[in-house]
Amino acid sequence: MLDNIKKYKVILASASPRRKELMQGLDLEFEVRALPCVDESFPDTLQGGDIPLYISKKKADAYRPFMADDELVITADTIVWLDGVALGKPADEEEARRMLGNMSGKTHSVFTGVAITTKEVQLSFVAQSDVTFAALSAEEIDYYIAKYKPMDKAGAYGAQEWIGYIGMSNIVGSYFNVMGLPVQRLYSELKKLP
Repeated sequence: MLDNIKKYKVILASASPRRKELMQGLDLEFEVRALPCVDESFPDTLQGGDIPLYISKKKADAYRPFMADDELVITADTIVWLDGVALGKPADEEEARRMLGNMSGKTHSVFTGVAITTKEVQLSFVAQSDVTFAALSAEEIDYYIAKYKPMDKAGAYGAQEWIGYIGMSNIVGSYFNVMGLPVQRLYSELKKLP
C-alpha cells in the first residue's frame, strides 16, 4: 500500500507527540523533523479552515530550502473555531480557563490544515470536525488545567484526555482530526501523489 510514495523519505514536520503517534498508526516509515520557531502568524482576514491551511503551507515553505529531492514533508496546523474566533494554544492557565469556559455547553469546530510537499508538487487540504461539549463546571475546568497542563493544545484541550472523556458529548467528523491529524484523509491524499 502507498507504493507510490516508497521513492520518498517521509518527514513529519511536527514536534507534536500526538501527530507522531497518529502517523505511526498509518504503518509508514517516517522521520520526525521540527524546525524551531516557525512563524505561525496569519492574515486577520482569514476565517475558519483557511487559517490552518494557510499556516500548514507556510510551515512547508519554511522546510523547502532544506528539503532533499527525495523527501516528502508533511506539515499540519490545527485550530479550534468558536463563535467566529480562532482559538490556538493558550498563553497561560487563565486563557485556557477562559477558552474552556467559552466552549462549555456549545459546539465548536476543529480545523486541521495539512500540506504534503515534495520538490515538485504540493497537495493541501483542510479537515473539519464539529465537537459539542457538555456544560463544564469551573471545578472540572480547574481540575483539568491543573492535572493535564493543556497549554500546548489548540483550544486548551486534548480529546484523548480526561476532558474529552467527560466533556465531549458529540463529534461530527474525524476524532483523529480533533487530536490534531486527520489520518484517514491524509492516507487518501497520499495515494493521489504521482
